[in-house]
Amino acid sequence: MNILVTGGAGYIGSHAVQRLLADGHQVVVLDNLCRGHREAVPAGVPLIEAGLLDGEVIEATLREHRIEAVMNFAALTYVGESVDQPLSYYENNVAGVLSLLQAMERAGVKTIVHSSTAATYGEPATMPIVEDTPQSPINPYGQSKLMVEHMLRDYAVAHDDFAFAILRYFNVAGSDPQARIGEDHDPETHIIPVLLQAAQGKREKAYIFGDDYDTPDGTCVRDYVHVVDLVDAHTVVLGALKPGDQRVYCLGIGNGMSVKEIVDAVKQVTGVDFTVEIADRRPGDPPSLYADPAKIKRELGWSAKFTDTQTMVADAWRWFQAHPEGYGS
Repeated sequence: MNILVTGGAGYIGSHAVQRLLADGHQVVVLDNLCRGHREAVPAGVPLIEAGLLDGEVIEATLREHRIEAVMNFAALTYVGESVDQPLSYYENNVAGVLSLLQAMERAGVKTIVHSSTAATYGEPATMPIVEDTPQSPINPYGQSKLMVEHMLRDYAVAHDDFAFAILRYFNVAGSDPQARIGEDHDPETHIIPVLLQAAQGKREKAYIFGDDYDTPDGTCVRDYVHVVDLVDAHTVVLGALKPGDQRVYCLGIGNGMSVKEIVDAVKQVTGVDFTVEIADRRPGDPPSLYADPAKIKRELGWSAKFTDTQTMVADAWRWFQAHPEGYGS
């Protein structure tokens, strides 16, 4: 299959590219490199340096490479940043996907697997989260992703041969076990790489943002899914999509881990007792988010294989040790 991976030079997208190639697909990457890395794209894979708003470029790419399906990972994803810069998030995450869908329509491409987020649920009244848990985002990031979900559904009503999947997931962790690619953001805000940077001595200390949440140890609880499992789910879903399909799945391991538990795991894996301080809560952070992935297991047989926190941390640490300056190493 010929597949366009948008955001394919980023953390999750590059792992998807790696997996799709291993499965024998022909892959083209579209990424404006604002947060992705050219070095994350394997040699021989076409890299189109453009963004979602570059509709004419996308259309030409779809036609030239005879693309049959799109995996969309191209998004701005920082909750705090979305609160400070909401228009940027609506421009990229909403208007960008509109541009992508318009280009797909013009080129006759009728299948997309779209990465959404658990942030569309806001602060759910009950746990675990399932697909029909009410969605009520509390930050522009989650709102932008929910708007795209509505857009996909509305488009499908008018085009009965259009197939889409919406995958809502939680915190992503780990990296390629062989450390060929990994997580490298600037700025880095994700908890595990931040803690690993503290273990490397690149940060004087790490911070826990709030220890007074209504959770067992007072820190935020999240469902951490290994990036290898995550892209496995994307490929399984893509393989199952038929014309007219509309699929929505929650992805995760089915239970939550607290920030303090993650800190403990990082210290155990690295053997470094770095300094951690308590800071104020970040705006827009729900206390607890974790999934019930029963639907995708029931319908497609997918479940996470890497459910141990220390395995996720160890894989990430292997990348950090092999590439101490990330893709600049």
